[in-house]
Amino acid sequence: MVAVPGFPRPIYPPDANKQGKEPSEDGADIEAYKRTVWRAGRWPGPASAFDRTFSNAFSHGKAGGNVADSGIAGIQRQQKLDPSGWVGEKTFNTLRSIKIPKGLPNAGQMAMDVTAANLIAEAYYEFNKPVKGTTRERALQAAIGWLGYKENPPGTNHSTFGSWYGQDYQPWCAMAVSYWYEVEAGGSPSFAKGVAYAYVPYVVGDAKANRNGLSVPSSPMPGDLVCFDWSRDGTYDHIGLFESWGGTKPSQFTCIEGNTSTSDNSNGGEVMRRTRDTQAQGTVFVRVAEP
Repeated sequence: MVAVPGFPRPIYPPDANKQGKEPSEDGADIEAYKRTVWRAGRWPGPASAFDRTFSNAFSHGKAGGNVADSGIAGIQRQQKLDPSGWVGEKTFNTLRSIKIPKGLPNAGQMAMDVTAANLIAEAYYEFNKPVKGTTRERALQAAIGWLGYKENPPGTNHSTFGSWYGQDYQPWCAMAVSYWYEVEAGGSPSFAKGVAYAYVPYVVGDAKANRNGLSVPSSPMPGDLVCFDWSRDGTYDHIGLFESWGGTKPSQFTCIEGNTSTSDNSNGGEVMRRTRDTQAQGTVFVRVAEP
């Protein structure tokens, strides 16, 4: 399934009030569903015409065979779900799982693309109150929720995080950290979309100079940044979020990292939990300013 922070909310069309359900207010998640269903060949385009209203027409579509079987209910019928036209968690996960069928543009790709996933994330944080705790703790919890996410297509650096930041198709480990803090944790004075941060050396430089609310702590806490200099040449190559100390040696710890893999530490294309050792490379922990 396409990785997203979570299920934003159940969605009901206007006529659901006859069955005791409150019709849903407009939202980014509805735009995401329209885009996804359109890419799957079951809703008319163009994409630029999509709005954020969950109409009866989009909910129930038009019954019939193949492409004529449209809307949310069309997807539900095709996937052997109850064709209510409502979006609950089962339909939500189905929309995250289906691929564009043969004969359509971009066949074989996930129907829910990066743009739709960004809209889902926007809606999730609009309709769900952030978990309690510090911004640092919320950022770490958010990062854990992305474990298993992979850029698509592999090897392109095409990611949800780069698309959000405005520098898609570029190495995205730092942009993932910016996203987890700025979007999912509620925001920190140290981060800004498109400005701070997409380049790890800038993080380290600002932290060492105590700029932009960044600092180098005496010991890390969960959710602090971890910057890695693999060859110890003074230029930091990669970044993640410190999770906890643990391993076969006191110097080992776990870290949640974007754009990594067991074969490529800095550009591996996946969000993973990695076990690191402070003795294996240059390592700087960075504390982020709380609002």
